[in-house]
Amino acid sequence: MSKKNKFNNTSSSPLVYSTDPNYIPASNDEVVETLAITEQPLRVILETKHRAGKTVTIVYGFVGNEDDMNLLGKALKNHCGTGGSVKDGEIIIQGDHRQKVFQYLKQKGYSKAKL
Repeated sequence: MSKKNKFNNTSSSPLVYSTDPNYIPASNDEVVETLAITEQPLRVILETKHRAGKTVTIVYGFVGNEDDMNLLGKALKNHCGTGGSVKDGEIIIQGDHRQKVFQYLKQKGYSKAKL
């Protein structure tokens, strides 16, 4: 028999009860539109801070939903032949791959990408 966690709440709202008869709960289902490839203001930087001396290439500035950013991150990791992750609105590629990433973005049509 499994134990249920008393903090396992299916609702993400901290509101338990409202006495306001006109209360309408806020929706967290905001849909973010992904900008066109030619309009994405991407920046490619190199960072070593807070990473135990390891060097990573970071692509930030992506405007759009998380699924599209995950697809771009996967394509960049595959192109560079290395690992990485996508979190907090940044695509993190392990190692110094600034030129590879920049050239890939330009090739794919991200004309506003900058080093």
